[in-house]
Amino acid sequence: MDKILKILIISFFLLVSCSKDKADQDINFKNKEYIQTYIQAVEAMNSGDLFFASKKFSEVELASPSIEYSSKAALLSAFCLYSLNFYPEAKESMKSFIKKYSADPRVSYAEYILVMISYEQIRDEDKDIKPLLETDLLIRDYVKKYPDTEYALDLKFKLGLVRNQLAAKELYISKYYIKKKKWIPAINRLKKIINIYDDTVFVEEALHRLVEIYYTVGLEQEAKATAGLLGYNYNSSEWYEQSYKILNKDYKILKTETSKEEEDGLIKRTIKKILN
Repeated sequence: MDKILKILIISFFLLVSCSKDKADQDINFKNKEYIQTYIQAVEAMNSGDLFFASKKFSEVELASPSIEYSSKAALLSAFCLYSLNFYPEAKESMKSFIKKYSADPRVSYAEYILVMISYEQIRDEDKDIKPLLETDLLIRDYVKKYPDTEYALDLKFKLGLVRNQLAAKELYISKYYIKKKKWIPAINRLKKIINIYDDTVFVEEALHRLVEIYYTVGLEQEAKATAGLLGYNYNSSEWYEQSYKILNKDYKILKTETSKEEEDGLIKRTIKKILN
């Protein structure tokens, strides 16, 4: 959902709930300074002046004697920072809200925004997978804690995207090792995709790359077994077709630079140990 639309939704919800909660207060209620500041902040937020709105909401939190207003203002201030992509500041503000107003029913929303802050900072071009792993963990923890919320439903979808990115990076690294003829680390990366990221679109290619490696180093039985697994699960896959060609001799084995039988035997023995 677009951030501006989120702003309108949350501000409407908070403003309406505020008016209901305070309807029975005295006639001079609207003349209170912090109420005027709150209204000013909401107007600024709806007009798109998010930085000013965040500042004003912070003023309300500090000035209001009402826990209801203080908590709402704190959350909205943090939300404005998030909407501006001021991620470090928004993260700090959201954590502060959760700590100070732990009994507030909107804590689940604040925690959702914390996950979104992590998710939105993922960059495809980053070689470091740490941000992806952190986001993966945050999403899993949130879904476990708030399984029946609409936020959990949204994050479940995003979890699939994160896992595909993790699998893609593992595949990229494995191809680097294959290019360098470093078979063991390549196998480890590929097996990680198959065993851990088995719900991603990269499993088919990972299985095929394993067939390639096993066949290249002379482990034909392992190559056939892996190809069989690929064919059983992805019979119409283009990767299965390529693996089929390998096992039917229409494939040229990559020549390694190893010439000593002892070294070749060591590779096979080591790989077999990994398989067991």
